[in-house]
Amino acid sequence: MRVLLSNLAIVSALSAPGIAFAAAETVTGTVKTYSPLAMTPTLSDGTAYMLPKGFKDPGLKAGEKVSISYDMVGKKHEAKTVKILQQPQQS
Repeated sequence: MRVLLSNLAIVSALSAPGIAFAAAETVTGTVKTYSPLAMTPTLSDGTAYMLPKGFKDPGLKAGEKVSISYDMVGKKHEAKTVKILQQPQQS
């Protein structure tokens, strides 16, 4: 019985970090550039996010404050959701 419980504890400990990494991360920033052909918004910090195929553009433009939920796929930031938080002010 002890062997079974210790094996379950080991399996649980090894699988828990994998679950933590599967969660999407969220970042908030200002759009520096947006390329509709490449489906890539780049934030003011220089990080580019690849949008999924079939993404419905909510009207992304430079200067808009956005919240992007993304996953890391290799070394690329793959966006899951993009929400516009604030419209840019007109001068």
